[in-house]
Amino acid sequence: MRTVTVAELQSRLSTLPPNPRVVVSGNMSIPWEAVRIVDECVPAYILHALNGPPGLPERDGVTVETCFVGAGMRRHPGLRYVPSRLSLVPLLYGRTLPPEVVLLHCAPPVGGQLSLGLEVNVLPAALEAARARGGLVVAVVNPRMPYTFGDAQIPVEHVDLAVEIDAPLTTHSPVAPDDDSRAIGELVASRIQDGATMQLGIGGVPDATLAALRSRKGIRVWTEMFSDGVLALDAGGALDADHPLITSFIFGTQELYDWVDRNPRVRMLRTEKTNDPGLIAQQRAMTSVNTALEVDLFGQANASRINARIYSGFGGQTDFIVGALHSPGGQSFIALRSWHPKADVSTIVPLLDEPVTSFQQSAVVTEYGIAPLWGHDEREQCHAIIEQAAHPSVRDELWEEAAGLGLA
Repeated sequence: MRTVTVAELQSRLSTLPPNPRVVVSGNMSIPWEAVRIVDECVPAYILHALNGPPGLPERDGVTVETCFVGAGMRRHPGLRYVPSRLSLVPLLYGRTLPPEVVLLHCAPPVGGQLSLGLEVNVLPAALEAARARGGLVVAVVNPRMPYTFGDAQIPVEHVDLAVEIDAPLTTHSPVAPDDDSRAIGELVASRIQDGATMQLGIGGVPDATLAALRSRKGIRVWTEMFSDGVLALDAGGALDADHPLITSFIFGTQELYDWVDRNPRVRMLRTEKTNDPGLIAQQRAMTSVNTALEVDLFGQANASRINARIYSGFGGQTDFIVGALHSPGGQSFIALRSWHPKADVSTIVPLLDEPVTSFQQSAVVTEYGIAPLWGHDEREQCHAIIEQAAHPSVRDELWEEAAGLGLA
């Protein structure tokens, strides 16, 4: 690894082949300084990131490529969406999406090893694919990045160039869950016993679920990401103190980042491991909690598209549903409000008119109740979804539709 100036990095980037693919940390860990340098130096390129936030370059010549669409990508004029389960994305870098450049956002080295800090995710696979084909690996080294362990640690010799910066990290402050989210979280938590292993995302329902688990004991974490909710579990003594928290990326408050920094209890793993259904299935009482945009009377969930336009993607939802259901004592929940507050429509619909993201969950949970699915026949599933999950104002209409679908 050679530490260089911005001018030296610009000079190296000017020698890239036409329209190179540049893989960059996504989520909350994008090294914006390096992205700006690439955008200034390279006339046309493919910027590949997962869950890209607002602020990505938008100009002629920039293609934003992803397997999971973030808030900064949904309306991007150069969006290129590549559907893939998250566990399989790393394979693409050695096949159809080879990277010429990988930009990493790292903590300073300790004992000859950098740390990817808050985001491991697909980056180790991208780094390996780039090195295998003679590509360029650039580390943006930031002393404010927490130093984390596991697959986050990268030998300095695997990096070609390093640029040193001192810039604040992007943070996310949790919003207090509303009444519906609290009701859903409490219902989900009522099905979770001591010793369960949890996978949750970020948002009102996951936060409310974790808040409702503070009285449990021996809770473990195996997830693709976590946020500040784990701090409350830890403070309340709910976590299994003898088992590491397994994740692939993190975002939240500065308090969370300080807690994660050099914390041996937090083990960052690459996506091929965290999202491997076979490894997920080995976890004790694996419990997956995900959400969706809508669920139909067959129990099919759409979490990806609105009016056929990509909104997010498969992500890890299918990986964790399959893994959880194969775990001894495992279960998987789709948790969502019964009514979409912005669109002002029911989230329980007769039949999806969008592609299916997932199906065969243990149960669908809304603020009105828990509708058990797995192990029940299709008519029993339909009855539970209407009577125990749907908003009361649409239940009669759903029963009419159910009759036409042969479910009543």
